[in-house]
Amino acid sequence: MSSMKHIDNIPSTPGKFKEKSSYNRLRLHFSIAKLTFWSFVFLGLIFVCFFRSPSSSSSPASSDLSRRSLRTSSYDGPSWEKRIKASAKIRSRNGISVLVTGAAGFVGTHVSSALKRRGDGVVGLDNFNDYYDPSLKRARQILLEGAGVYIVEGDINDVTLLKKLFDVVQFSHVMHLAAQAGVRYAMENPSSYVHSNIAGLVNLLEFCKNANPQPSIVWASSSSVYGLNTKVPFSESDRTDQPASLYAATKKAGEEIAHTYNHIYGLSLTGLRFFTVYGPWGRPDMAYFFFTRDILKGKSISIFEGANHGTVARDFTYIDDIVKGCLGALDTAEKSTGSGGKKKGPAQLRVFNLGNTSPVPVSDLVTILERLLKVKAKRALMKLPRNGDVQFTHANISFAQRELGYKPTTDLQTGLKKFVRWYLSYYVDEKKSAQ
Repeated sequence: MSSMKHIDNIPSTPGKFKEKSSYNRLRLHFSIAKLTFWSFVFLGLIFVCFFRSPSSSSSPASSDLSRRSLRTSSYDGPSWEKRIKASAKIRSRNGISVLVTGAAGFVGTHVSSALKRRGDGVVGLDNFNDYYDPSLKRARQILLEGAGVYIVEGDINDVTLLKKLFDVVQFSHVMHLAAQAGVRYAMENPSSYVHSNIAGLVNLLEFCKNANPQPSIVWASSSSVYGLNTKVPFSESDRTDQPASLYAATKKAGEEIAHTYNHIYGLSLTGLRFFTVYGPWGRPDMAYFFFTRDILKGKSISIFEGANHGTVARDFTYIDDIVKGCLGALDTAEKSTGSGGKKKGPAQLRVFNLGNTSPVPVSDLVTILERLLKVKAKRALMKLPRNGDVQFTHANISFAQRELGYKPTTDLQTGLKKFVRWYLSYYVDEKKSAQ
């Protein structure tokens, strides 16, 4: 503290305190040395917290979600590489080779399956964390393995693993869907969002920028970036500087990070702002999913209202429509222009809304589920909490229609009918079989 006071007291006018100049210079050099030392310590802590590989960690503290996701299964060796190469093999004339992160997730499973069906090479990567029931992710994994897609169990923050994957396969594209999802969970475990959505994205982009040739990257942003925006429908040019949740803030940060890597390193990057995706094999933390579960169990379900009994509505988008948008983004992605970490020319940078452009009140969603399940819901109206949820979402998809040929075709009634059929088959019928 005394050294800082001393620095503050050094006069800006030369020539004063000459009799103490040597002493002052000594104290100043010492202060600079201390500042440099603590700067390195701080940078070291950042590196340890966010970028160390799992092999360097042995602390029991790694059991929380943000660290638990760093655990990887054994990899390396001829048999492992053989499975990777077989999964990455392109079987169509104009096919592409894609690394899909978050492949055992809801959107990741459907996108991986669609790519494989049309003859593209696909390698999945997923950490199988327990944000929601991992058994559902394992079931999706089995589904994909049956289709010929191998999912490597590992984390996007695992430097060693990513290096091995990029050494084994020269990916032409990366479909980055791995992320810590959920708006409300950020209030319980904020660090997991920084770990996955920011540090994980940076780690992946670092490998992509150094690859030769660099892959084109399509990645999942979110409609949550629109935050407190009141202009509807939401357009890509609208302001996104008022996030309503930490999740939204990390996705907005991701868009800025994408801009940086595009500008400096020539990476071709396309961000997709998904609007409330639903359908078979969905996420249990989504309202349509747990409403179905609780209605069948006879439990009360909370339906939120906005201020002055305002309607809460969502632009529900069926998974098949989202997949078409993802494939359209991959197929129209231009090549990155850099090589080995050096930019050689301007590169493509895009962001698109992928929604259904038909917002539906949540109360109407419940009515449709009641009809499909043939069970009356026990509704409990509640005021919309200040936990990151917004009152409505509504996508303007004209840009995606023009550039990607994106055209959603599934209304909520049709999509929920398919979801309920899957849900009853997966949970109810399976439970009866087990008994």
